[in-house]
Amino acid sequence: MKTKRVESAENSEDGLLRDARVYLSGPMDFVASRAAEKATGWRTRIGQFLHRLGVVVFDPWQKPEVRAMHEYGREGEGTTDVRAGWTYKGGEEGAAARAHVAESFWPALHIDLRMVDTSDFIICYCPTNVYSVGTPHEIILANEQHKPVLFVSPYVTFPALARLQEHLAKDAKGTALLDDLVSQVPIKENKNASPSLWYMPLVGGEQFFDGFGFDLYRKRFGWPEISLDKNERDYPPEKPLLPFLEKLNRELPLKWNRATGTFVQDDDWLLWDLRKHESGASVADAKQAKSSKRAPKSSAVPGNNNAL
Repeated sequence: MKTKRVESAENSEDGLLRDARVYLSGPMDFVASRAAEKATGWRTRIGQFLHRLGVVVFDPWQKPEVRAMHEYGREGEGTTDVRAGWTYKGGEEGAAARAHVAESFWPALHIDLRMVDTSDFIICYCPTNVYSVGTPHEIILANEQHKPVLFVSPYVTFPALARLQEHLAKDAKGTALLDDLVSQVPIKENKNASPSLWYMPLVGGEQFFDGFGFDLYRKRFGWPEISLDKNERDYPPEKPLLPFLEKLNRELPLKWNRATGTFVQDDDWLLWDLRKHESGASVADAKQAKSSKRAPKSSAVPGNNNAL
């Protein structure tokens, strides 16, 4: 599906997302390169995009400073190196070693979950080929707090594997070794970008996306080429996240009511209108689009064939 290239920027002054707080959730430990992920990964781009809309972004790679607790919970390229000290040795020595490893990561876990607590909604990137534990924890926490989860499940393919299989076609031993490797890893493609079944009831069908739509905004933001760009060129997202976020800045999305077969108001979208005073702030109301009408809880939205 061809998507229109976007060149104009949203005005953050009057948008619904101004001052909203968003947490960026996704695998960090078992990505191909922690250094590349931190420097130029999807969080960097999403953060720049959301800042244009006036959003407060909570990025676990760029944790906010905690007052009177300098560098609390900060993560870097070598954070996971401590896992080398893990042991199953018995006795006091083994117990002390395991406690050291576990306790060393507590500040990072603590601050990440606190950022989820503080957020109005979260954005997740969950490719089915990357192992992750913290991401499901954060999604479940947001779900328990009735916070929207915008979930990107990309297309997963391994073209290099196909080329290697073709290269080894006449090499029986090499093919057997490769097949063994595929079964051990395992290497599983996801050609329709479907998320794990476990996530579906947690997130809700209308809040899944099959990509970001980065190509629509690369010129505006001057983003350098990364592997995600090639993947989205090979498999253009049918429902990209970034245009959805621009639309969300103007109007709140609806949700599908399976019982009535209609799109209805989603009251999980509580974006506070915080009025600042001389000291502190108070909640004036939940934000609403100025020009759009709320959908009744049991009514359909005529003509909305691509409701979000």
